[in-house]
Amino acid sequence: MEDISYLTQTRFADLELDPRLLSGLTDAGFEFCTKIQAQSLPIALAGKDVAGQAQTGTGKTAAFLLAIFNHLLTHPKLESASAVSVRSLVLAPTRELAIQIYRDAEILGKDAGLKLGLVYGGTGYQEQRESLAEGVDILIGTPGRLIDYYKQGVFDLKAVQVVVLDEADRMFDLGFIKDIRYILRRMPPPTERLNLLFSATLSHRVHELGYEHMNDPNEIKIESETVVADRLQEDIYYPANSEKLPLLLGLMRQTQGERVLVFANMRVTCDRLGRVLKQQGHATAVLSGDVPQKKREQLLKAFKEGKRNVLVATDVAARGLHIPSVSHVFNYDLPQDAEDYVHRIGRTARAGASGHAISFACEDHAFSLMDIEEYIGHALNRKEISEDLLEAPLPASESEDQEARKDRHREKRAGTQREKPARRTQAETTPASDHQTPAPRAATRSEKTPAAERPDPMVAVAAAATPPRRRYRPKYEVPAVG
Repeated sequence: MEDISYLTQTRFADLELDPRLLSGLTDAGFEFCTKIQAQSLPIALAGKDVAGQAQTGTGKTAAFLLAIFNHLLTHPKLESASAVSVRSLVLAPTRELAIQIYRDAEILGKDAGLKLGLVYGGTGYQEQRESLAEGVDILIGTPGRLIDYYKQGVFDLKAVQVVVLDEADRMFDLGFIKDIRYILRRMPPPTERLNLLFSATLSHRVHELGYEHMNDPNEIKIESETVVADRLQEDIYYPANSEKLPLLLGLMRQTQGERVLVFANMRVTCDRLGRVLKQQGHATAVLSGDVPQKKREQLLKAFKEGKRNVLVATDVAARGLHIPSVSHVFNYDLPQDAEDYVHRIGRTARAGASGHAISFACEDHAFSLMDIEEYIGHALNRKEISEDLLEAPLPASESEDQEARKDRHREKRAGTQREKPARRTQAETTPASDHQTPAPRAATRSEKTPAAERPDPMVAVAAAATPPRRRYRPKYEVPAVG
């Protein structure tokens, strides 16, 4: 039976919404408001600014989209508007979030008669430019591409009536705050527009931004006993680096999740994990910052449609994405930022559903656990690693070995980069101890070996494994994936 405890008794039909929005709400399956919607919409519909905080997956996107549509439908264009003037602007920190907002807006505003625009980096430069040049009412986008078009005069902001900042705290994390201020200062003053700010966390930095560029906003916080979903089970294991991969494979076999997200901190770790999981028969996609935008969209679509049941990702996938029926989230690497942990596990147990988050406190990343537990206000469930949880990976085929070597060779030439700046761990800066398998040392000029002959840590795992699918607890050290 579906859990509806996250809903209130407030119906959308009871709010002062334009009748043209009710059909979109019906198509989206919305009848009752969530808590953040019930508290923020009456204020926004009255034309007052809102700064809202609520857990991820509680309907913040629908709240500000309905406020935008209703305001534009009930207020005429400003006299200063030109043919290329934007009436409403929605700023999102990531491309995937901007796309998600645009798709939700298409459903909710299908009968509103307002033209939507979407701009984001990585693809479709000329196509987006031409679409924007034709004039749009509501522009949704990321700061970089949006400023690019603005400076070219493709559109102007002199007639903006509603502005929305979504995931404002993430704007700070990604270094967009100067771009945000640049954009806000080119609009009408805060007293002449409706300003909405929504985020999963309202930090001091976000408060400062809000009070600088908003008109006495009404602050709304949807409090919960914890900052994570109520029906989310959180487990923590303490594997050695050598046990991480066998433990992940064993838990994935045991849980048999319908749709699984695996998070790692570095792109190279995601690439290698994706390759190994494919070798084990999982329909796997890998999403990181260096994946071309079109391919990222294709991978996300395949994951949402169930064509891929495992998505390995860096934190680029942790914010704002609504992927239905994510049953399990694995933190293969614990994040160094406690807020990133909340947003990662927020991909499951959304909108009242249940979910399962499993984290690995390994030798390299266990130091983050104390900050995470302090931030969320409770301890994670400690779990023991038993022999039946460890599963040896299947050996890679010869063609897969060659592909792995090619990937490693490209990584060496291009240089491995992190998804975002992070301090180096002790394991990354000090050599392995005597009882560990030593990391390959840099070869001298006379000792250089062709790339095709260098050992792959993943191949070493497979080569050292006992027969396929046999459960075991290794009595020797195996190089870690990450």
